[in-house]
Amino acid sequence: MSAMETLADETEAMESRAERTRPRTPPLLIAAVIVLVLALAAWGLTAYGAGGDSAVSNPASDSADAGFARDMAVHHQQAVEMSYIVRDQTDDEDVRRLAYDVAQTQANQRGMLLGWLDLWGLPKSSSDGYMSWMEGGGHMGHEPKDGSLMPGMATNSELDRLRQLEGKQAEVLYLQLMYDHHMAGVDMARACVRQCDVGTEKRLAEGMVQGQQSEMGLMTSMLKERGSAPR
Repeated sequence: MSAMETLADETEAMESRAERTRPRTPPLLIAAVIVLVLALAAWGLTAYGAGGDSAVSNPASDSADAGFARDMAVHHQQAVEMSYIVRDQTDDEDVRRLAYDVAQTQANQRGMLLGWLDLWGLPKSSSDGYMSWMEGGGHMGHEPKDGSLMPGMATNSELDRLRQLEGKQAEVLYLQLMYDHHMAGVDMARACVRQCDVGTEKRLAEGMVQGQQSEMGLMTSMLKERGSAPR
């Protein structure tokens, strides 16, 4: 088994453990897990550069690999933010559990994406703008809302509204916003599967597609229980 495959297996196992475990102090655990993820990424990519995947060199700054890592890190950060907002706005255990799972998983993945950019020696932002790396114009038929950075992302006014709502109203808005967020995230991840060259990154993107599609199904059911639906 190559170093990159080992890293992917360890990452998958870590995310599985995270979904089954719900600690009392999530922010502290997330910080610790991110440190571990970065260490694993460093180990895996060191082996990768030493010949673990000699067919692929470090990606260029304008590559799909770099663009996906940059943009998905930003996309994930907002999902984590929204999840912590709704956690404090509702007592519903199902919504709080989903929010925790989203925050935990996407914080872990964001740590990997940023760690890879560091190890590749690439900047974490690009003057070309968001999603310019994606074939076909970048937005996959979706346009960002006025005031949002990328398709699927909430606007500042929507985040402010989420902070102001409580109970069922907060739950419905969170589920609708996160459904849109996941839909655009799945499109981005699929683009990486098609366009990226680094095997581990492609496998991470494949996992994002599967995981977020599963959560979208759950969100649809939870919205239906609350007399609502995705927007």
